[in-house]
Amino acid sequence: MSEDNLQDYLTIKQAAKFLGVTAETLRNWDRKGKLIPYRNPLNRYRLYKLSDLEQLLIEIGQRDGASEESQK
Repeated sequence: MSEDNLQDYLTIKQAAKFLGVTAETLRNWDRKGKLIPYRNPLNRYRLYKLSDLEQLLIEIGQRDGASEESQK
């Protein structure tokens, strides 16, 4: 995380809003290993890299598109 700028990361609340889910959903995904957050070295708060969240949205969109095609 030291190489990246802190501006490249979102707090759990910001990440939840960005993805359209609740912070509790992100915590559940963390526990299940679906989306692993980084940790702030000072306070250990969860931080989510913006590029990881954008990639997740792309993957979800591709999966949704495939399931919509199979329903036709």
